[in-house]
Amino acid sequence: MKEDWIMPDDLTHQDRLQRDSSPKGLKGILESREQPGEKEVEGAEAACRAFGYLRGIRDQSAAVEFRFRNGNSEWFPYSWLGNWKYNHSEGLLLKFSGDLVYLVLIKGSNLDKPLKEGAVNLTHAGFQRHRLLWVREMTEEEIANVGETEPTIDSIDVAEFESHAALKEWLSKKAPAFVT
Repeated sequence: MKEDWIMPDDLTHQDRLQRDSSPKGLKGILESREQPGEKEVEGAEAACRAFGYLRGIRDQSAAVEFRFRNGNSEWFPYSWLGNWKYNHSEGLLLKFSGDLVYLVLIKGSNLDKPLKEGAVNLTHAGFQRHRLLWVREMTEEEIANVGETEPTIDSIDVAEFESHAALKEWLSKKAPAFVT
């Protein structure tokens, strides 16, 4: 015996979708795997004076923007980020490898200091987890106002290299502690 399927005329497509509002597909699977207390505001961004970042634990940025005091910016994809080094006295040295090799030298203070909520800093939870959206050079006045309460960025130097010898020469002038 064949069953008749009756569809009431008063229901729209949207009405039928709203009846079952539980997430489907990949979103439903990921939400079911979350641990209690692990969920953060999805897609939310936050910032201190030195950098901006994604708040979500699993959120990642595709690229990081370096903002200079003169108003210019330069972006690098996280897929180009290779090794990076932190030296308390010299700063943070990032190596991006694309068509050329690019070094980004970030100088400042408290570069490894976590922000007030303790969720992120430049080194471990920032660059390591690809959560940083931008990093900016700060003015002297901003640096003085921040003091020791959070990271400060005095300067960002970006240089590109075609040879290892040129890279070593630049490093020996700008940040000798990183020359090995």
